[in-house]
Amino acid sequence: MTDTAFKSDFLKTLRDRGYIHQITHPAELDAAASSGVIAAYIGFDATAPSLHVGSLIQIMMLRRLQQTGHKPIVLMGGGTTKVGDPTGKDASRPQLTDALIQANIASIKTVFAKFLTFGDGPTDAVMVDNDEWLSRFGYVEFLRDFGTQFTVNRMLAFDSVKLRLEREQPMTFLEFNYMLMQSVDFLELNRRLNVTMQMGGSDQWGNIVSGVDLVRRNEGRTAFGLTTPLLTTASGGKMGKTAQGAVWLNADQLSPYDYWQFWRNVDDADVGRFLRLFTDVPLDEIARLETLDGAGINDAKKALADAATTLLHGADEAAKARSKSEASFERGDTSVLDVVDFDWSGGQDWVVRTPESLVHAAGISSMKDAKRSIANHEIKINGVLVDGNERYVREDIDPQTGAFLVQKGKKTSKLVRPT
Repeated sequence: MTDTAFKSDFLKTLRDRGYIHQITHPAELDAAASSGVIAAYIGFDATAPSLHVGSLIQIMMLRRLQQTGHKPIVLMGGGTTKVGDPTGKDASRPQLTDALIQANIASIKTVFAKFLTFGDGPTDAVMVDNDEWLSRFGYVEFLRDFGTQFTVNRMLAFDSVKLRLEREQPMTFLEFNYMLMQSVDFLELNRRLNVTMQMGGSDQWGNIVSGVDLVRRNEGRTAFGLTTPLLTTASGGKMGKTAQGAVWLNADQLSPYDYWQFWRNVDDADVGRFLRLFTDVPLDEIARLETLDGAGINDAKKALADAATTLLHGADEAAKARSKSEASFERGDTSVLDVVDFDWSGGQDWVVRTPESLVHAAGISSMKDAKRSIANHEIKINGVLVDGNERYVREDIDPQTGAFLVQKGKKTSKLVRPT
């Protein structure tokens, strides 16, 4: 079945907005989505207090599912986080305590209500935690019930295992069990909530297919898998990672203003694709925005930043972020900039600071990236382009702002105030 032949609103929407990479049984899934409500899930491990933009495509896919009349299931990985997903990793994740995992889940949960409608209705979203069943299995019971249904031969062929071994990086037996646990999640959700589809990123394909097979073999029921393409920026970078670090979704991890700035500063070539994936802007309007060039592309970027920030933080925060950005970067108003207090010298006024230390203090870059930015002639301090040989004392602050004005290119400005 070709994707042009889709009849269901769900798959047509995913196709038109660029979400589809692989589907296990496309014709069957299209028929099921056309004839009734399907329940589908995506799992999110709780390795940090917030998800980041790299997870947003999965959240948006659950949103598309609900928008087209189906039921999204958010699976929090209280159990699988204890193991750690080895996919795409060269080293084992640090093990977290149960208390920290639950604290991370509580923090992460707040984001989903921004994108999904939760409740008891047929298409209302539901959130569950796989610790409910995974932590209740006895070891022998788990091996007896599921160990016989997975061959080591096939598990060794999965990318998550094969790539780690090819790089001669160790994989613990604990991590080796992750794919079994993810497959059992699908089986449990099928039994408990009649979930018939698992979705995820393309790197999860092997694990998803194993879950589909487990449901079909054990329950004799229809089950599907669907993945999104590997998401990178036009420059080849990993989505959700910047020189400043991860682009977090929780406001206490990253301000709405910095979130707005992230979208405003994406590569020109990414604007149309990101509008389709990460906003509800209609496709015909996106097509119009994609025709803009020259200075007009900035209007398209602002539309992207407005729409993405509104979904996560609300229209008021998006409007405030846009107003602040325009005041700072288009009208040169430094009074609206964020001020970062910096413990200048530990009580010694004569201490000298380097340009990269001020850039790092501003939160603009790591020390390593700050040095690179200075070498690339991207950094100004108090309006003057620096070459890295400058040294500053407390008295060198900008008298108008009472702080050091630190700028990276035309996109990032912060005030660093000595304390």
